[in-house]
Amino acid sequence: MPALPAFAPPDDALFQRAQSLLDDEWLAHDADLAPVLPMVLARGVGQDWHKAGTFRHHLVGVARSLALWGQPRDVRLLGLLHSVYGNAFVDLVKFDAASERGRLQALVGESAEHLVYLFCTMSRAQFVQKLLAGELQADGSLVVEKNGPAPRQTVHLAPYEVAAFTIVSMADTIEQWFSWQDDIYSRFPAVDPSRPQAVHWAASLWPGPMRPTARMVSQIAALGLALQHPGLRGQLPLPPVFDHCSQGLTAQDEAAATALYWSVIQLAQPLVDLDGATATLEQAVRLNPWVGEPQMVLAQLYLSAGRAQDAACAARGALQAFSAWGNAWDKRVQWDAWIAWTRILLQSAEEGGWPARLDKLNNVALKG
Repeated sequence: MPALPAFAPPDDALFQRAQSLLDDEWLAHDADLAPVLPMVLARGVGQDWHKAGTFRHHLVGVARSLALWGQPRDVRLLGLLHSVYGNAFVDLVKFDAASERGRLQALVGESAEHLVYLFCTMSRAQFVQKLLAGELQADGSLVVEKNGPAPRQTVHLAPYEVAAFTIVSMADTIEQWFSWQDDIYSRFPAVDPSRPQAVHWAASLWPGPMRPTARMVSQIAALGLALQHPGLRGQLPLPPVFDHCSQGLTAQDEAAATALYWSVIQLAQPLVDLDGATATLEQAVRLNPWVGEPQMVLAQLYLSAGRAQDAACAARGALQAFSAWGNAWDKRVQWDAWIAWTRILLQSAEEGGWPARLDKLNNVALKG
């Protein structure tokens, strides 16, 4: 039998932090973010569409990852408010930057509002392009253009601002990106603006097949590696993803891993015996070990095959990956649901008792 994929060992402290964020009430208990939420909700963010959910879901999801990653108050507030002045990517404007900056400053403080304002008004596409191209200055600072018509003004971002915007960009991307954006925003940040919507009507249909992104996890890994720049290292806590931003992921491996995973999800595998789907998922995990969903599905296949020990390893690896992100890669269900089912798989692997009857899957539940 071929060797199993390498599943990451569990980090109990990280999982405990993730557990504290599983319930919707976590935000109400955050002393820094809770006072801000009512004003944001009053601007209708719970009714605005945003990619795989509403704008509220998006803002809270980004803030959740940043809380999980141990970011300081101003960076977590940036996550919760990162698009409220609008930006080049969305037409949503919840606060008028020309008249309401003072109001937001009074609510969150000048330093946090300054980060929000810069993040909304700079060219985020150019920011990502320059990071990926390794154009940081020796001290970790970066010069980028502001949004607006040419000739555009430029802004000099200090190393702390670069680190904060990089980490928020990582959280922003993992919270929202799935196959629909892979198509309509193909090859971001170098998006081709000439593609007519009517010609590409099939790609335009929202939400599409809801396949996980085949492009952006490798880009997030590259952003994480940028945080290893001497001028940025130590500015902020490193997110735990990609072994604390020390490892990369090639675009080729990401694309192949997503395709292999999706072939199992879409049942494009032999349906009588488990070996084909199991081998396919094992290869997906080898190619991209940084997301939890392939490992979780693999754990269930191992359980179905009576391989409890292997299932436990895969389930622990999945929990570790879920605990590192704070958001789902496969957005067909939410992050907390992926964790809940994975914990049931792990419980069954450790204690035995995975149902032999199909209908009894409806009965499974966490104990204690």
